[in-house]
Amino acid sequence: MTANPNADSPGLVLASGSAYRRGLLERLGLSFEAISPNVDESPGTGEEPAELVTRLAIEKARAVDRPDSVIIGSDQVATLDGQILGKPGSVENAVAALTRCSGRSVEFMTGVCVLDTRAPRAEPALHMDITRVTFRPLHREEIERYVSRDLPLDCAGGFRSEGLGIALFERIDSQDPTGLIGLPLIWLSKTLIQLGFEIL
Repeated sequence: MTANPNADSPGLVLASGSAYRRGLLERLGLSFEAISPNVDESPGTGEEPAELVTRLAIEKARAVDRPDSVIIGSDQVATLDGQILGKPGSVENAVAALTRCSGRSVEFMTGVCVLDTRAPRAEPALHMDITRVTFRPLHREEIERYVSRDLPLDCAGGFRSEGLGIALFERIDSQDPTGLIGLPLIWLSKTLIQLGFEIL
C-alpha cells in the first residue's frame, strides 16, 4: 500500500481478498485496507447475471464493519450465451471453459459498490462495467499449454487477461480496460474524488 496524499480523507477499505483488485486500487496511490468479506456468492433462483454482480458488490461492501470509512465492494461474472461461466477451480474445467469460448465472444460484467459509512442513510454509489472479449479460434494444444503456464483456476472464464491470457483474444471492447481485471478505475477514481479523496 502507498501513502495517501490527503491525511484528512476518510478511511478507505477494499472489501475483497483478490490480489488483482488490490493491485488495481494501489494504482490510485491511496492508502487502504483490504478485507476479505464473508459473503455467499451463489446466485439466487432466476437471478440474472447483472442482478447477481450488483447484489454481491453491495453485500460485500456491507459485510465489512468499518465506521467512518468508504468501502468498495466489487464482483464479476463472465457469461457465454447468457450462461454464467464460473471460476474453473481445476485444470480440466479451465480447458473445457476455454474450449467453449474458442472463436466466440464472452461478456464480462463487473459490479461495483462504494459505500460511505460516514453517511449511513445515504444510498451507495453503484456502477456496472461491461466488457466484451472475443476469443480467436484456439487449438486444444494452445489451450492446454496456456492453462498449464498461467493456471487461471481462480479467474472467471478460466483466463487472466493481465497475464498470458491476452494472447487468447481477437479483440476487447470496453469503456474501461481495468473493468475486465475486476475493478473499473475510471468510474471509481471519479467517485472517490467526489467523496473527498485526493488522487491527482
